Amino acid sequence: MKRILVVDDDPYILMSLEFVMKKGGNEVMIARNGTEALEIINTKKPDLLLLDIMMPDVDGLSICSYVKSTEGLKDMIVVFLSARTQEADIEKGLSLGAAKYICKPFSTRDLVKQVTQLLG
Repeated sequence: MKRILVVDDDPYILMSLEFVMKKGGNEVMIARNGTEALEIINTKKPDLLLLDIMMPDVDGLSICSYVKSTEGLKDMIVVFLSARTQEADIEKGLSLGAAKYICKPFSTRDLVKQVTQLLG
């Protein structure tokens, strides 16, 4: 069973992603903001992060930078889920080490398929 952390400040996205990822047989944790996400990342060490970029406290780009520069965390798979759809935003997310950058709105079916592939 793989551990997935869903990080988003939108409660509807959190609920739907928690449901579909659990349905896929994963252990799912949720964080409503960047501060909660960092606590979970450091204590539970998920296999994959589904990470929103725009959040009120610590943004997703900062979280990704932290993960990818921290020994013991840098192998964590990061997938951005963002309403930022400009090419520059996508390039920035991928350059920080994200495996995927998925623009909102997205198909949950496609997301599950991509997460399954990433987790092997």
